[in-house]
Order: sequence, then structure tokens, then C-alpha cells
Amino acid sequence: MFVLGWCTAFYTLPVKGEDQISWHGHTIELNPFQEAQYCMAKNIYFEAGNQPVAGKIAVAQVVINRVDNQHYPDTVCDVVYQAQWKENWKGNLFPVRNMCQFSWFCDGKSDEPVDSATWMFSLLVADSVLNGDYGDITEGSTHYHNDTVHPYWADSLNETVVINNHIFYK
Repeated sequence: MFVLGWCTAFYTLPVKGEDQISWHGHTIELNPFQEAQYCMAKNIYFEAGNQPVAGKIAVAQVVINRVDNQHYPDTVCDVVYQAQWKENWKGNLFPVRNMCQFSWFCDGKSDEPVDSATWMFSLLVADSVLNGDYGDITEGSTHYHNDTVHPYWADSLNETVVINNHIFYK
């Protein structure tokens, strides 16, 4: 795991169901658990990288709760990369800006982790959450947002818990 984590620290797993990454020109095949761990770690890194452990676990648990919910995709990567997609003039698909489930994925900024310590810790938290090492501290939440914004859906859901600057809902 640590070697894979180190290799993936600076390279992106292709989206939309591809199960390999490239590292210095070499292809690294990922099994389904490693792919889920990688996608989960990216979401933890970008959504809760500045949060204490509880915040990271809570963000990861929202992804798990969505995977378990019939209204969302049934894999971790499909939940993390759920977005409205558009085709460019070359025929490549890309996410429509600000039309993703998790804002980091379509905010127009790089999706590459740059803080290796935070990235490695995100991989460890992802591994622990996927292995069921923690209970659901979000009480079944499928949504959350930063306390500096108020999304349109917040009033239609039940607030379950506040962890640092994230408010969780189901």
C-alpha cells in the first residue's frame, strides 16, 4: 500500500472506469479496492485535507453512505466523480464547471495532490474507512457543506451533525 500510495501521490487515476495509472511511463494496474481507496483519498484530500481526523472520516463516510444509497452510483469512484459531463471539440469528456457532487473535481483547479504528508494521511484514512474501522459518525449523512455557504438543498434535508466547519445532512 505504501509503495502504491507513494507512486500515486503525484499522478491521477483516469476517471470513468479505467483501472490503471501511469507512473514514469509504467502502467500500474489497480484492483477494485485500490481504485476505491485512491478515489476516496482524493476526495478526503481536497474536501477535508485541512480538517482533523474526524472531519476526514466524516467526508469519507458520506461517500460510503452514497454508495449504499439507491439514489447514487454504487462504487466509490463513481460517487466521487459524479458530475454533469460535456464533450469537447476533440471528443474528450470533461466535467462541467461547478456541476459536480464534490466541488474540487470541477472547480477548474488542478486535481493533483501537492502536499505529500496530507496525501499520505488521506490514503491511510481512506483505507481505514473502506475497511470499516470507524463507525458512521455522520449518522447516515449523504450531504454536507462548508459553513460559509448555504446550498439550495440544505433546507430540504435534516441536519445530523456539525464537524469543524462542515455541516452534515440526510
